[in-house]
Amino acid sequence: MANDSSKPKFHARRRDVLRAAAAATTLAGFPGLALGQSNPKTVKIGMIQPMTGMFAYNGQQSMAGAKLAADEINARGGIKSLGGAKIELVIGDSQSKPEAAVAEVDKLSEQGIACFLGGYASGIALTATQASARNKVSFLVDGPVSDQITSRGLYGVFRFSPGFKRITDVALDNLDAVNKAAGSPAKTVMLVHEDGAFGSGLAKFLAAELPKRGFQVLDMIAHPTPTRDFTNIGLRLRSAKPDLIVPSSYLNEYTLLARSIHQHKVPMKGIYSVIGGGASNMKFIREYNAAAQYIMDTNHWVDPKKPKTRQFVAALDKAGVDLTYEVMLDYSGILLIADAVERAGSVDRDKVTQALAASTFEGHVMPYGPTRFVDGQNQGAQPITTQVQKMAVEVIQPSAFASAKAVFPIPAA
Repeated sequence: MANDSSKPKFHARRRDVLRAAAAATTLAGFPGLALGQSNPKTVKIGMIQPMTGMFAYNGQQSMAGAKLAADEINARGGIKSLGGAKIELVIGDSQSKPEAAVAEVDKLSEQGIACFLGGYASGIALTATQASARNKVSFLVDGPVSDQITSRGLYGVFRFSPGFKRITDVALDNLDAVNKAAGSPAKTVMLVHEDGAFGSGLAKFLAAELPKRGFQVLDMIAHPTPTRDFTNIGLRLRSAKPDLIVPSSYLNEYTLLARSIHQHKVPMKGIYSVIGGGASNMKFIREYNAAAQYIMDTNHWVDPKKPKTRQFVAALDKAGVDLTYEVMLDYSGILLIADAVERAGSVDRDKVTQALAASTFEGHVMPYGPTRFVDGQNQGAQPITTQVQKMAVEVIQPSAFASAKAVFPIPAA
């Protein structure tokens, strides 16, 4: 049951995430770090995150996760191979713009950064990693899914989470399994997507692949980011009456779309998103719970069965931070980078890059195996399919990680 008090509850009260993020770093006066120094006092990790602009909430969540990991590492003695050097997070605000990310990477590369972490969106990650490669500083990408990020062969570019093809392949398999388990009630689909590279590329791929799984794609509806009114799209969906609605949008638009579907009482059997911007976001679930109910999503998520996950969720709850995929990925990313620096025994950038490439790190909260990078992509990473049930995000696929059974088709209102 979703309300079983013996299981970890993947939500938290949101107080002031921005304050938590700001506490992660000092925003002025970054003294240079001599890269050859044997025992530096700090290990500087550059956080390229959208702290302002349309993705500001996501950047603040990412910083909250990174801060939690840095605090844990520092509390247990820092980087022991460097005499207890502490992790210092240095924020580079991408302003939710690819060109701003480049400027921040260039600036922080001159300030003794040992490694970068972040990106959030594919467009930002693509430009930021080009800049980091030019500066010969490794960059661990958190959540962006474009496979172009790791396919260009750039210096020091690594992605901890799964990429586009891996996520979509698993998403289609899991959708097929959920539908067949229910007697195959869903036969028609409508795709609603943002008109940028992320949404358009995903919609095009799904439009080609869903018919191979027995689904008829009735229509594809594109919208810009930002969009503030989904009334017309809600009415189009109600008129078409698809069995499934598959949205591909960022958080704000995803939330407004789900609310429009709910308000217009669109007849359907379910909402199934792939890399959805809001389906596993506790802020959305808490604030618009009726609209969020029974939405399924294949995306980044924690392994609910790990003891470390329970400790992680409890720490977030204590700090008043929402559990979102940004928090969990950047929390795990800092732990991974720290492990690499510990093994390198140095903040020399080439040595850190080599240590990352050789990682076998598995002390994360994700449903992954040991980290293994091939051409920059973590082969141990995999997505997971979740469903909103009451006030919780439950894992429904794969069965090895499941915390609940899928509710599909959704119950009649």
